[in-house]
Amino acid sequence: MTTAATDPIGHWARRGTWPQRYFEQDDRVREDFNNGFEKEDQEARWLEQCRAPDTGRPPSDQRPREEKSAPYRTARYEAVLAAKGSFMDEDEGGVKEESKDLCRALEANRTEPTRFPDRLFNAVCRKIRGRNEAMVIQDIARLIVPSAQNLAIHKAGHLGLLIETVNEGWNNSLPLVGARPQPDYAVGFRREAFTAARLSKLGGLVGDVVAGDASFYMATYFMYLPFLTCEVKCGDAALDVADRQNAHSMTLAVRGVVDLFRRVGREGEVDREILAFSFSHDHSSVRIYGHYAVVRGDDTAFYRHPIRAFSFTERDGENKWAAYKFTKNVYDMWAPNHFRRLCSVIDELPPGHDWDGPPHSEGRGAEQ
Repeated sequence: MTTAATDPIGHWARRGTWPQRYFEQDDRVREDFNNGFEKEDQEARWLEQCRAPDTGRPPSDQRPREEKSAPYRTARYEAVLAAKGSFMDEDEGGVKEESKDLCRALEANRTEPTRFPDRLFNAVCRKIRGRNEAMVIQDIARLIVPSAQNLAIHKAGHLGLLIETVNEGWNNSLPLVGARPQPDYAVGFRREAFTAARLSKLGGLVGDVVAGDASFYMATYFMYLPFLTCEVKCGDAALDVADRQNAHSMTLAVRGVVDLFRRVGREGEVDREILAFSFSHDHSSVRIYGHYAVVRGDDTAFYRHPIRAFSFTERDGENKWAAYKFTKNVYDMWAPNHFRRLCSVIDELPPGHDWDGPPHSEGRGAEQ
């Protein structure tokens, strides 16, 4: 007779949660979990669970951090993404040279760092070593990836078009596979950034977002077209888990942009172009990726371009503000241009919303 300890996948299939031991005894449960995948029927059952819509569950932003991360803890999740056309790697062609130049500019362009004292940065990193994710988020997350809204408050008025979420489920986004993302931090465009005419044209694509309609273009009911996510993790191989979470989120983000451009026949403009950014970090290191699509006619595949991976504590913290400055340059330099391009596409959308296919799903989106 199988138990939750020996068959965690069956436990997930029956109850919709991982066994409690999965969180209490990480090494043992990880071993049991891997052993469970040795049987083909168990693997098939797990893959089916990943593909199944997450119905009848609480909104994802009401779930514990451990639960929202659980599906991403195995490398097999990367195979699930690949089956949906999302790959955690570059393709052979890579991104356009213009996107490579952009990344170099975002790294090189000088920007004012946070006012947080340099002498305290390494001390804070030492203090949170071995602590949980909540502590890392509390103490240094915004020193690695700064808050767009806080920067806007501090006289960066041009950032007023941005809005952020913290641990909120993307309940207005059509899922790629399984449960919708719930990034630790995300940035997109606020409703008020768009004119009434543009909102009217988008209305036929996004539906009634307050009622829970889901589409390719929304993350939450108040965030349009997200372009940046950050995931924070602790422990062995934890950044790989963060990478998988970011890959899922940013696939949805890039998918929305490509679909929008495709609706006006301009999808070639965004082929192999970085359209979103993600950050995976713990108490001492960070990985930065750019996410892009390869567009071939009606087919689209999603990839990521590694921008940087480094320790922000080594060599007396000489790179401690590198991720912060890169993120701020994304806000200052890249986001306004990206927004203008999006608006130019929205302006070309035909009136009357006479689309070839359904642009959104109706109802109960927030409950998935």
